[in-house]
Amino acid sequence: MIAPPWLALPIKGYGGIELVVQSLVQELQRIDGVSVELFANGARRMKGVRTHAYYDREYFDAIDLPYYDAPLQIMQTHFNFALKEIEADGGFDIIHDHNPYIGPAYFSLASRIAGVPPVLHTFHGPPFSTAETIAGGQADNRPQLSLMNLGRLYMTCISDAMAKKAPKEIKPHMLRAVHNAIAYEQFPFEPVKQNYYITLARFTKDKGQVTAAKFAAKYKKRLRMAGTVAGIGSNRKLLFELSNPLSKYRKNEEFRYYSDKILPYVLTYPRITYSGNLSGKRKMQFLSCAKALLFPIEWEEPFGMAVIEALACGTPVVAMNRGAMPEIIEHGVNGFLANSEREFYEYALRVDEISPEACRNSVEMYFSARVMAEQYVERYREVIALTSTEE
Repeated sequence: MIAPPWLALPIKGYGGIELVVQSLVQELQRIDGVSVELFANGARRMKGVRTHAYYDREYFDAIDLPYYDAPLQIMQTHFNFALKEIEADGGFDIIHDHNPYIGPAYFSLASRIAGVPPVLHTFHGPPFSTAETIAGGQADNRPQLSLMNLGRLYMTCISDAMAKKAPKEIKPHMLRAVHNAIAYEQFPFEPVKQNYYITLARFTKDKGQVTAAKFAAKYKKRLRMAGTVAGIGSNRKLLFELSNPLSKYRKNEEFRYYSDKILPYVLTYPRITYSGNLSGKRKMQFLSCAKALLFPIEWEEPFGMAVIEALACGTPVVAMNRGAMPEIIEHGVNGFLANSEREFYEYALRVDEISPEACRNSVEMYFSARVMAEQYVERYREVIALTSTEE
């Protein structure tokens, strides 16, 4: 299991891909006939799992840097280290890679080397660019994928919505999507809610937190907003950088999104507050006691970990009807799907209609770590069978 090299497992605070990998590794260990070793950042080690690591400190700040800067060097070193260890061991049946963008390119080549096992890569982020994402500054990576000689590399996505946009050239190597999941038992179920709404996401235009702030301001609702701002996760540091006209963060698009779009509401409406980057018991209480999670995304969200985390706590979700949201939210059962800002406001006022028990049950049935792990074992067996016939 090859996790991204930036953050160590078990995760502390924000972690998207890392949280999925952590839950998957833990659950795979419980399935008869399956053993797993982890290649990850070594600043922390998961109990009961052998972890191989080249780097022993976390690189959270590097996540926001361009790939041609330090992150590319870190990721290549991480891959080369992993491949060397895997080749030397000689006993692995399959590699499961979780590294965006560079992972498929690297392992499409590595999987053709004698002695290297076949590879399953999970697309976690938006790997298939559209005109919308290109206009927003993201390069079109479809040519990269369509021109690759895939070798014994197979791929899957984290939602059907995401998989539909895969380039036709890689379709023969695309397996059925596997939804992300969590160890829902670790999330406290709370049927009695307090009178506040929440957002939980990295602050960026794509996540659309400004719509939640507008709602709270218009209807005088209490809104607690959590997540990182350009990698900043504490109120004190954020206030310091906001007050500094020469702050290096002013060049960061996510920092400007918060300072220009969100901060005016925080300063004007005392009931709208920034809660920082939460983890542990604070995050669990934040999620479980909330009236609802507001998820007003402005892009085709490939999944949405915060959504299933909230649902696991019995907290309903109001989201824009985009990306994978219809695969997670059953309208009127565990939340609401809005097609406009006006609808979003209307549904946010109706969250008392949603049963907390229905929210929890939806995660247990469809988005539990056990379900995800069993589906991945099916994909592993499928890749091994496909590549054994190729040999």
